[in-house]
Amino acid sequence: MKKALFIFLQCTWGIGQTLLGAVVFLLHLRQEHKGYRGCIDTRWNSQNGMSLGLFIFTPKEETRDNEKIRIHEYGHCIQSMVLGPLYLVVGIISVVWGSLPYFVKLRRERGVPYTACFVEAWASKWGERVTGEKAI
Repeated sequence: MKKALFIFLQCTWGIGQTLLGAVVFLLHLRQEHKGYRGCIDTRWNSQNGMSLGLFIFTPKEETRDNEKIRIHEYGHCIQSMVLGPLYLVVGIISVVWGSLPYFVKLRRERGVPYTACFVEAWASKWGERVTGEKAI
């Protein structure tokens, strides 16, 4: 029942990000996909993760952090389910924090953790709480 409610909320309240996730999924249709707690996890050719509604995208290359990234991205799915259309704000903050050269340099040179940004810490916390496993 919980999984059905999760999917229902992502396809109604979180329809914007789920539709965008479906487009990204279709662009990566040839990649490996598997189910993960009600989501579709696509293993793509990027070192970064991304979450859009029912779709999470995690690195294809196996590293020791892959499962932690998956749990973090699942935390973003929880944010999407709770915030609905307001998740756009989380997405913007996340993209800016993750890709703006100033913040990339700040994290690299000063050792600032990725989860120093509140939306990223929040995603990891929720992913950990729901799965009972450690996030990045």
